[in-house]
Amino acid sequence: MPNLRLALSQIDPWVGDLARNSDEVVRWTKQAVDAGAQLVAFPEMVLTGYPVEDLALRRSFVEASRAALVELAGRLAADGLGEVPVVVGYLGRSEHASPRLGRPAGSPQNCAAVLHRGEVVTRFAKHHLPNYGVFDEFRWFVPGDQLPVLRVDGVDVALAICEDIWQDGGRVTAAREAGAGLLLVINGSPYERNKDDQRLDLVRRRAAEAGCTLAYVNMVGGQDELVFDGDSVVVGADGEVLGRSPQFEEHLMVLDLDLPAAGSDHTDGLLLSDGLHLVRTELDGGPRPVPAEKLAAEVAPRISDEAEIWAALVSGTRAYVAKNGFRSVLIGLSGGIDSALVASIAVDAIGAENVHCVSMPSRYSSEHSKDDAADLARRTGLHFRTVSIAPMFDAYLGATELTGLAEENLQSRLRGTLLMAISNQEGHIVLAPGNKSELAVGYSTLYGDSVGAYGPIKDVYKSLIFRLARWRNEEAERRGEVPPIPENTIRKPPSAELRPDQVDTDSLPDYDLLDSVLARYIEGDEGRDAIVAAGFDPAVVDRVVRLVDTAEYKRRQYPPGPKISVKNFGRDRRLPITNRWRRG
Repeated sequence: MPNLRLALSQIDPWVGDLARNSDEVVRWTKQAVDAGAQLVAFPEMVLTGYPVEDLALRRSFVEASRAALVELAGRLAADGLGEVPVVVGYLGRSEHASPRLGRPAGSPQNCAAVLHRGEVVTRFAKHHLPNYGVFDEFRWFVPGDQLPVLRVDGVDVALAICEDIWQDGGRVTAAREAGAGLLLVINGSPYERNKDDQRLDLVRRRAAEAGCTLAYVNMVGGQDELVFDGDSVVVGADGEVLGRSPQFEEHLMVLDLDLPAAGSDHTDGLLLSDGLHLVRTELDGGPRPVPAEKLAAEVAPRISDEAEIWAALVSGTRAYVAKNGFRSVLIGLSGGIDSALVASIAVDAIGAENVHCVSMPSRYSSEHSKDDAADLARRTGLHFRTVSIAPMFDAYLGATELTGLAEENLQSRLRGTLLMAISNQEGHIVLAPGNKSELAVGYSTLYGDSVGAYGPIKDVYKSLIFRLARWRNEEAERRGEVPPIPENTIRKPPSAELRPDQVDTDSLPDYDLLDSVLARYIEGDEGRDAIVAAGFDPAVVDRVVRLVDTAEYKRRQYPPGPKISVKNFGRDRRLPITNRWRRG
């Protein structure tokens, strides 16, 4: 049985930065070749970054991607890396028109290629195009109609791209029909809670259906709202996990696989399942002997739910700051749980020396909140200053008569204006502290606490905010470090502190109850009657549904933030702002 030493390069590409991404492919290929790899694979659209969205519709970008691919092939050969085939994803275009789809020749495609000895030896396009949740690939791409099979050192390797294995049939079934010994899938699969378990179940099922070992390489990093967690994995046809990469970090998995020898059939162009045409590419070299010392990949241990979510929030924040050319962030630190969590995330993401916080007390700010903000700054070592908004507030009230909600919101808007002024003056980007519970029901001030370039906890319910704060403190204690979040911040009742003795429950149901209803209404898409039938108070449900439906205009104006749930506010959930339907 031939041996194939496979390398899966779990890396972080930057959208639009072809030169940087090419450099990274060369760098990681060299590591793989130094480790003796016979085949190296990179994630989906690694050359352009993913997703490119409407950049795919720019002909100049498509042609730049195609040119970069050819240049990369030559560069690998020039650097002495050309003897090892390398699978890379890129943005390509169709050679033929697709009349059924009404798309002309030259339409964009989500493609991958095999680079070998300075040449692009085969190209193919993604067959199944996802068009749900955060994906809009039918808007941009034309599907491919080939099953590429690469014969490498006596082994037939079928190639696929991400969604190709999430749908039944297609390249999975075709790989079995073609007698492949390995199904290699390159991916740009975004993170959401519990998706690692779903992926493993899927990969095991598809390996059994393909009748061969399946290797799945995924990207890491962040792109606007999306976070990619890696979690690359190799499983045998029997479902055994042969190797698994850690989540949320770049990683090179290299392992030896005993795979069946390729058959004698060299048929090309054969019609397989789902109208796929078999395209074989045979590279030089027969089966290699099993090495004296086989490389076995590690199986990275799974991490807790809270650790996973925290890593996603940190990764998303770090990526947004770095990839947009910033070095530092600015946060309004109130002493409350939300801003405390955002500050802690930022410290973990970019270092305390790059995190600047401002306490902006008003006449209604409690002493304990001011003390808690200062205490968090001492615990973490971030930059901290206090600028009272009381004189500004008094000046406004002296100029115009404001009471009630208008008076409360003025304080928040003054803070937002102050943060943006400091941001402009000093060059930091502002992080917004709103959580999913508040955004859902509109419990936030437009142009006030919604001010910012990025919202690290935008997709985190309030009840989970408290869990994460406790977990982060416990993690610090486990490491022998100072817990970042003051205990008083976690224990005290949440309050916007915009009027005397205010607490959130004056305006909202208890957060555990609220979040339970929101999860059903938002993630579950359950209507009002279904939620009531599940045992919830009709008056509470009616109130929550009304608040959610009437706050859509606010959510549309909130900055992006990392997606961690099955349905976030943004790419996932697209409801009309002007909407008279009120029955849930």
